[in-house]
Amino acid sequence: MRLTKLGHSCVRIEYDGRSLVLDPGSFTDAGATDGADAVLLTHEHPDHYLPAHLRACDAPIFTIEPVAARIREDAPDLIERVTVVAPGSGFEAAGVPVRAVGELHAVIYSDLPRVHNSGYVLTLGDRRVYHPGDAFTLPGEDVDVLCAPICAPWQKVSEAIDFALAVGAPRNLAIHDRVYSPVGLGILDTHLGRFLGDAGQQYARPGDGRDLDLGSP
Repeated sequence: MRLTKLGHSCVRIEYDGRSLVLDPGSFTDAGATDGADAVLLTHEHPDHYLPAHLRACDAPIFTIEPVAARIREDAPDLIERVTVVAPGSGFEAAGVPVRAVGELHAVIYSDLPRVHNSGYVLTLGDRRVYHPGDAFTLPGEDVDVLCAPICAPWQKVSEAIDFALAVGAPRNLAIHDRVYSPVGLGILDTHLGRFLGDAGQQYARPGDGRDLDLGSP
């Protein structure tokens, strides 16, 4: 299994000859979906969903109904490739078992409406990977890798730490990291590395195009 960070919240997972791409958005470089066997979208915000990335491949697209509705409006040429999944449901994407987790985006501000968001737990052989999108919803089962959001308009560093500790994954891949400056990200890395390390969890924020080390702890 190979996990590659492709910009902000976009992660490419390669397993058993298949390639799945999650949340290719406006902060994701071109080419992220090249050769993908499936694309999964957690919600409709442009940093997670960009039609140009979907048009760059011919892979089936899996997402929740509110995102499908946005695709019907923004990119009707893509809708025939969309499979709508329900929050809490299980399905297969390119032969990989997936479960949709949660229903709502984290609160940005009380006066702003909350969009729908469903994360995904992917079962890849004897390992599970969880990408929560923009939410603090727990996966409801043990996972081996958490794609951990670390900075956002809806998030404090304490919340990033508490969420990762609550999930309890042995390995944590930092995502949603295009919001802060390099200096701010360095501060986050220090805090997350310290507190997750104290709990026996690994934390990493590889550069775009780099893989997460999945070797033995």
